[in-house]
Amino acid sequence: MTTGRAQGDRLIETVRETGSTSADLAARLRSGELVSEGYWLVTDRQTAGRGRQGREWFDGVGNFMGSTVVHRRFGDPEPATLALVAGLALHEAVSPCLPVGTSAILKWPNDVMIADAKLAGILLEREGEAVIVGIGVNLASAPQLADRRTTALSAYGTLPDRDDFAATLARHFATEIERWRNFGMGAIINRWLAVATPVGTSLSTGGVGEAPLTGGFAGLADDGAMQLRLADGTVRVIHAGEVRLADRDR
Repeated sequence: MTTGRAQGDRLIETVRETGSTSADLAARLRSGELVSEGYWLVTDRQTAGRGRQGREWFDGVGNFMGSTVVHRRFGDPEPATLALVAGLALHEAVSPCLPVGTSAILKWPNDVMIADAKLAGILLEREGEAVIVGIGVNLASAPQLADRRTTALSAYGTLPDRDDFAATLARHFATEIERWRNFGMGAIINRWLAVATPVGTSLSTGGVGEAPLTGGFAGLADDGAMQLRLADGTVRVIHAGEVRLADRDR
C-alpha cells in the first residue's frame, strides 16, 4: 500500500514495507524515471536497510526511515557536503522535540547525537549525477548495539508522529538545500559547527583492521572535511571514514 502526502512543492510517498528506500530510488533513477527534488520515499518497515560500513539499518516500528534525491547542478558544492546539509536539517527537525536543557549534537560526518548516544544517521549514495540521501531517526525506539550507545526521542518524554516528523524534516531539508546552493559552504560550515561536537572533543577515526587515529576535534576545512589535532600538535585532515567519540565509543 502506498500513500502520498503533498507538502507545498514536496511530495512524501509512504509505503508499508520495502527493502531499502535508497535502493528503491536508485533503481528508479537507473530506469530513467524522473525523481524530482523535494520527493521523499518513507517506509513503515525496511527489510534490507543499510548504514555506513554496510551495517544493518534498524527499522523499529514508529521510527523514521526515508530517502530523497538531490540532482547536482553546475556550481553546486561537493556532493559529500550534503551530509552537513542533512545534519542541519535533522537538527532543526529534532530540536523542538527535546526538553529544555537537552540538545542534539552533530558529529562528523553523518550522526546526530544526544550526549554520547546516537539518535539519527545519514547515508549518501551516488547514482549518476544524483545523490540519494538516506536518513534514519530513532523516534520510538533505538537498537541495542555492542559498539555504541543509542537513544530515541521517546526517551525524552515525546514521541513525534512519524508522518508529521517526515513533513517537518522535508521542509527543513528543502530550506538547507537552498542555502547550500545560494550561500556556499562557508555559511553551512559556520552553522554546522555551532551545533556540533565542541572543538577539542576527543575523537578517533580508522577503518576496520586499522590502528585508530585519535586527536581533538579541530573544526572543519573549507571543503567540509574534518580536522583532527593530534597529540604532537599537527592537524590531520580527514575526508572520509568512521569517527567515534574516543572516550566513550568502542
